Amino acid sequence: MPELDPSRVRDLYRDMIMMRAFDDKALKLQRQGRMGTWPPIKGQEAVQAGVAMAMGEDDWLIPAFREHGVMVLRGVPLHLVYAYWAGDERGSSYSEDVRCFPVAVPVGSQWQHGAGVGLSLKLSGDDAVAVTFGGDGSTSEGDFHEGLNCAGVFDARTVFVIQNNQWAISVPLHQQTRAETLAQKAHAYGIPGIQVDGNDVFAVYAAADEAIQRARRGEGPTLIEAVTYRLGDHTTADDASRYRAEEELKEWEGKDPILRLRRYLEQKGLWVEDQEVVLQEEAHKWVDDQVKALEEMPPQAPEEMFTSMYAEMPPHLSEQMQSLVEEVRS
Repeated sequence: MPELDPSRVRDLYRDMIMMRAFDDKALKLQRQGRMGTWPPIKGQEAVQAGVAMAMGEDDWLIPAFREHGVMVLRGVPLHLVYAYWAGDERGSSYSEDVRCFPVAVPVGSQWQHGAGVGLSLKLSGDDAVAVTFGGDGSTSEGDFHEGLNCAGVFDARTVFVIQNNQWAISVPLHQQTRAETLAQKAHAYGIPGIQVDGNDVFAVYAAADEAIQRARRGEGPTLIEAVTYRLGDHTTADDASRYRAEEELKEWEGKDPILRLRRYLEQKGLWVEDQEVVLQEEAHKWVDDQVKALEEMPPQAPEEMFTSMYAEMPPHLSEQMQSLVEEVRS
């Protein structure tokens, strides 16, 4: 059990409640046609809250596509997270003081980005650390092995976090690997690997804190496998009931990380029902305010899809952009 002040434990619970609230709202927005595809994070809140709390102010986050929770906790405004999934290019444009990469939808590409950022931090003498995430399915991609190998060889200041939620869309974990754990894959690259209960926010925090401090001291990267479960569909374009047994889902619902932490708080005398009511009200008001901020964003200029791609736009894209602008104006 890590040494955490009771106020910080309550902060973890608050963060997880906030995640559940905005995740639920996003599903509603998608069903109403106000947002595109959304990858739910229900059931994985403890992984993201625990890692976020362990990160330092100057550390870099390199997310995949299901890291909305840790992104928001690292300073990305929720309305911009929503904007991204609503198809708005401005959803990838954060304030310069927010050390977070844009969402990476290509499966596995962020592992290499994380290794690169961690190496650059080492070479620059910056004591910040790069923390990158991926799902269990991404460990079957070549990018995963290349990223870990590079980070191991060059002692990159990188922490790799696998959110092992048991399913890569419709492919179960046992069809991804014959290895007993995903954490043990770290040994092939000469770096530490640890498997933790991803529904235990304290275990996640302790593992992430140790790994981040190790990287900060210049002792190299670490791989963390957080064993959790995706309680929702892979995305709103998926129907998990077609490939996942109802009994399995029910079993994991009983391991809900939010319910688990609340029971702990209550047993320690750190939480009462009145606090829960207030927190839920605050969470939903905050989410509603963020939806309002999203809807109040001025219309996106059509050329945004071109201007955000390259530092110097290639001639053929400049021609396409100009053609689009002329067509819209006509």
